[in-house]
Parts: sequence; structure tokens; C-alpha cells
Amino acid sequence: MTKKSRIYTRTGDRGSSGLANGERRSKTDQRFVAMGALDELNAVLGVVCSPLSDPILKQQIESIQKQLFIAGAELALAKETHIMEEHLLAVEKMIDHYDAALPRMTHFILPGGSVAGATLHHARSLCRRVECEVLHLARQEEVNSLLLRYLNRLSDLLFVLARHLNRQQGEPETKWIP
Repeated sequence: MTKKSRIYTRTGDRGSSGLANGERRSKTDQRFVAMGALDELNAVLGVVCSPLSDPILKQQIESIQKQLFIAGAELALAKETHIMEEHLLAVEKMIDHYDAALPRMTHFILPGGSVAGATLHHARSLCRRVECEVLHLARQEEVNSLLLRYLNRLSDLLFVLARHLNRQQGEPETKWIP
């Protein structure tokens, strides 16, 4: 039987952390900032999934969570590409599927509705922040351009899913009328 590893290593006690390739960097390095924002988005999607009763949608969101782990691995490995065109196309396919059943938007809508819908709106805003953090990183180091496109599309999907869940749960959209 193998010995269980400790959760703490003490290697980060002085403000540095290691990338998956062994390189150590400051915990404030933009790569870690982007990875942290990505992790936060993934955690919020976990909150969305917890109470979901729709098994298909739950599986789809869990699939997105797995893709976000792939994206995190890509960032942690620095210079390796793991997000592919197929991931982007899968998100676009989901957007088209769920958006087709939604009413046409005539106004901006306020984030809210059901707990799941409001949490997806929160996830959408986090996804936009992740995209900005990865874009900031891309201005400093090489980053897979498909990852940026994937995150951009994912925020659109999260918006559509928020509308879908609110509609499914009978929650009206609150139009923003200035």
C-alpha cells in the first residue's frame, strides 16, 4: 500500500508556487492569477451543479468543469496546448441548442432569477474575468489562442444556460430599462 501524501508541502510558505513543469514563480505571477480565477469559475459551476435535477444539463456542466481542468493544466504546464477546436465546437453546439428554445431578447436583462440561474450569471461574470486574466497573461507569454476563444464562447454559453434555467424554473427575466 502506498503512503498517503500530505496536503501541505511548505514549499509555498515564502510566496512562491510551482508550475506543473517544476518551474517556481511568485504566487502573484499572472499565470497563477489566471489559474486562480479559472479555479474560482470551476468552483462556482460546482455550486450550480449541486442542486440540479436535470441529469443532462448536470452532465453537460460537469463536462465543462472537466474542460476547465484541462484549461488549468494547460496554464500550469506553460506552453502546452490542451484546449482544442473540438472543445470550442462543443460549446458552440450547446449554445445553439439551448438558445434555439429561448425567446428573442429585446432588452438587456438583469442577472438574477432562480438560485441556479443567478449563480450561472455569476459564473458568466467570472468567466469574463478569467478571459481577461488569460488575455493579460497572453500579452506577457505565449498562450493558446483557442483557450481565449473557448473562454469567450463559454461566457456566452453560461448566459444562455442562465436564461434556460430561469425559464425552466418559471422565473421571469427582469428587463433592464434605463
